Amino acid sequence: MVIQELKPSKRVRDRWLAVLEDGSILRLSRNQIADFALYAGRELSDEEADRLVEAVENENFRSYALRVVTDTPKSRKMLLKILEEKDCQPEQAEKIADWLEELGYLDDKRYAAEVAAFYTRKGYGARKIRDELYRRGVPRELWDEALDQLEDNSQAIDAFLEKKLKGSHDPKDIKRASDALARRGFSWSEISDALRRYGMEVWD
Repeated sequence: MVIQELKPSKRVRDRWLAVLEDGSILRLSRNQIADFALYAGRELSDEEADRLVEAVENENFRSYALRVVTDTPKSRKMLLKILEEKDCQPEQAEKIADWLEELGYLDDKRYAAEVAAFYTRKGYGARKIRDELYRRGVPRELWDEALDQLEDNSQAIDAFLEKKLKGSHDPKDIKRASDALARRGFSWSEISDALRRYGMEVWD
């Protein structure tokens, strides 16, 4: 396969376009041009063409993966799923994830702490946070450490009760507020302690 034309892209800086004899276009980096010693008129063997196409695809996947994790933090499992949905081969996706971990852009431990802190600030309890960590593909061995780093949430529960009850001690209102806290992932022991602080008599 012959490279008919090799020219810089007018739209993307440091990107070059290789026009092949079949009319297809490869979008190349400077490094790829140097690595494969490319120039207009160069004839590539089938093996060289295959390796070049593979290198371009891998570079595209790497660039895409980097954009994904810098736009919004992700767990390793989430990134692998996203890449495979883009038809990236599993082995290739694993290598890209390893590369991003080495660069520090992908870190399940840090991500777990960020998720836990985010949902704590939104007023959710440990059960809800564990559900989110599971849904986001964070390894289970990181859950407890992420939760242990959180501040005491008793003030958040107290504020929630004050807002919902507005001084009411009606059992129906108390039940509705307690059920709401349970749905937000708080344990019964946390809820009952908060109710006692609110002035209710609670039997465990």
